[in-house]
Amino acid sequence: MSSEPPSPQITGGDPVLPVDAAPPLATSPRPEAERAAGHRVTLAAVLLAVLVVPTSISGTAVALSDIGGQTSAGLTSLQWVVNAFNLTFACFTLAWGSVADIVGRAKAFALGAGIYLIASVASGLAGSIHVLDAARALAGIGGAAIFSCGSAILSTVFTGPARVRAFALFGTVAGIGVGVGPSFSGAIVESLGWRWIFGVHAIVLAVVLCATPVVLRTVADRGRTGARIDLPGAALFILAMLALTVSIVQGSQWGWSSLGVLGLFAVSLSLFAVFAAVQRRVAHPMLDLSVLRDRRYVGLCLVPVAASFGFVTMLTYLPSYLTAAAGRTAGTAGLIMVLLTIPVFVCPMLASALVNRGLPAETVLRASLVCLIVGDLALLVFDPGFSVLVVAVPLLVTGAGMGLSAGLVDGRALAIVPDEQAGMAAGFLNTMRLGSEAVAVAIYGAVFATLVHATISRSIGSVAPGADAGRLANEVAAGNVSSAVRAAGTSPTRDLTALLIHGYDDAFHTMLWILAAICAGLSGVILYLLRGHRNTQ
Repeated sequence: MSSEPPSPQITGGDPVLPVDAAPPLATSPRPEAERAAGHRVTLAAVLLAVLVVPTSISGTAVALSDIGGQTSAGLTSLQWVVNAFNLTFACFTLAWGSVADIVGRAKAFALGAGIYLIASVASGLAGSIHVLDAARALAGIGGAAIFSCGSAILSTVFTGPARVRAFALFGTVAGIGVGVGPSFSGAIVESLGWRWIFGVHAIVLAVVLCATPVVLRTVADRGRTGARIDLPGAALFILAMLALTVSIVQGSQWGWSSLGVLGLFAVSLSLFAVFAAVQRRVAHPMLDLSVLRDRRYVGLCLVPVAASFGFVTMLTYLPSYLTAAAGRTAGTAGLIMVLLTIPVFVCPMLASALVNRGLPAETVLRASLVCLIVGDLALLVFDPGFSVLVVAVPLLVTGAGMGLSAGLVDGRALAIVPDEQAGMAAGFLNTMRLGSEAVAVAIYGAVFATLVHATISRSIGSVAPGADAGRLANEVAAGNVSSAVRAAGTSPTRDLTALLIHGYDDAFHTMLWILAAICAGLSGVILYLLRGHRNTQ
């Protein structure tokens, strides 16, 4: 008997293979093409949602005067349009990261985008300032989910050089949102009205939600089986953050030494201590404290803290210096600020290219810290009669300090922790970022006002006897030099104006020394924690 396999029989032109014969293998590019398309859609959805959040943070303030005019809102209620968003954003970021690890990052991301969409619609339709404040608080909860879950999704979907590029785009888009938010929102207010700021946010998030099915298929993350959401831990952390952020927000109004502010600080510290104790005892903690034992992860989480002091404070307060001390118009000040924000758009992709070509990521992060310190010190060249050509380089260097680390630090930090804890790790990193921004801005405002008051009090008697130094200092610290001159009621006003501008300028330069010192101290801690680690990816 022959051992050769039977030949295929031809029936009607198609070969009939024997039962035990395997069909020829065919390689189809379709699955790989679908996978790549899914990655692109997922990246686009995350970046679109991320763009909305910083645009809302930096752009909503532009509409406050119009909102106040239409709703007849008082100053405090009007300020909470911005503060309510920032407060819930900071409080819920870590909680969303933990939830994402348990229920699935794509599901949590979609839920957060849905919450933000509903809140944006409610903001646009709000008939009173209190409804608007509540809607913005709800939007902050959704924004926390978008940031925490979005970065965790990128960490899950992308690896190697693709992950570096994805997080570079993440940082670039966030920087674009912060930079163009005021001008974009201002154009909408002038052309369509303030309600359409939130309407545009809702439209963008509706597009993001349309991509949700693709994101769910691409991420394929079903969460941790058997794990439960740490509700006691979440409640304690949110209450602790709430007490801390309210004390920071209200510190300038109540007074930093007031019983209310000191009491909230004490409550916050107590709740954080209880939270840490609870996290050690529960089976599935919201924050696994063992992650904080990794010095590299902690060091990377401190990089955004340095950027908050070195860059975010300048982004917040430099425009006031340009108008109050330097006498530039608001439009001119906005153009000068472009020099500070351009590196935030460009440097994340530059950092990505450098890392993907073999430069260690930690080297790029060290360069960003150096830029923050050198940039803040170089900004000492500012004076009331400055030339734009003189200050251009210091502004660009300071912006590079932020841009080189934006996105890159997220990718490096999430690469350190286990995949199943990426959401929690992203939540903690963004909590450090947002919390430090609030603290840095509050500290700057408080110390700056104290310095202005000290300078004006020493010399006001010689140019405006009998004037209320405290009232004048408050006006000047807020950037209202002309209002302070009118409030003094003296004539002639040239010497008084010169004194007030000198007080503002002197306090600004002192703050630059303080910010550079804080950045240098944080940089020393960060370099110590990152010592001996040179991983390029």
